Amino acid sequence: MSEPCYPTDAQRLAARERPSTAVVMKQRWSHLLFLHWEIDAELVQKSLPKGLTVDTFEGKAYIGVVPFFMQRIRPVYCPPVPGLSWFQEVNVRTYVYDEQGRPGVWFFSLDCNQWLAVKIARMLFNLPYQHARMSVANDGVNLTYQSQRRVDADVQKFVYPSVVESGCESRVGSLEFFLLERYRLFSADKKGNLYQGLVNHTPYEYRDVLVESDTSRLISLAGFEIADEAPVSSIIAKHVDVSIFPLQRI
Repeated sequence: MSEPCYPTDAQRLAARERPSTAVVMKQRWSHLLFLHWEIDAELVQKSLPKGLTVDTFEGKAYIGVVPFFMQRIRPVYCPPVPGLSWFQEVNVRTYVYDEQGRPGVWFFSLDCNQWLAVKIARMLFNLPYQHARMSVANDGVNLTYQSQRRVDADVQKFVYPSVVESGCESRVGSLEFFLLERYRLFSADKKGNLYQGLVNHTPYEYRDVLVESDTSRLISLAGFEIADEAPVSSIIAKHVDVSIFPLQRI
């Protein structure tokens, strides 16, 4: 079997194109915070299912912690439902590509405070969603975003600006493009079958920030350890309206 092809810039850009298949869900992602640390690529590779290869930027692999808000979640052509269509989420992720060189995201965990979303995502998308208690306070300048997984004693806290007043799109070939511009997720079922799910939205408008956070616990729960240091990249992004496409077996 030939080695998988490392994604080209053209493949990374092509991921932005809207898929031709029908949209199944609509949602908005808002108050997005992206925190990333460098991580040993070999350790990441050992954690991945067959068919996926760890993606690297200038030879370095990354693990990310991403708190944000899921809003207006609904099947296409249906209205959002109060109490169900809005919730918080924190995911722990890395970056991968498949045997065709298609870049995407691999999730180690996705903590969420909406029990139905956890159930549906586990069942329909084979994603490792976890129940969590979450809260947020907004003083008009900063958000204080807290999350505690129900099987864990530690509380994760993130303090970051509540509004992205101005932002720019990432440049192809930059670290920000590598980390942000991802329109494909990969997942695997219990038998090891690999799936892809596609999303579509406008490119992120982002800016760098200084963030008060306590994040290492979620990474430890994913099976990794990082040095006790600040992330190498801290970014907030404007909200995006997202189209979700059917999960496909690869």
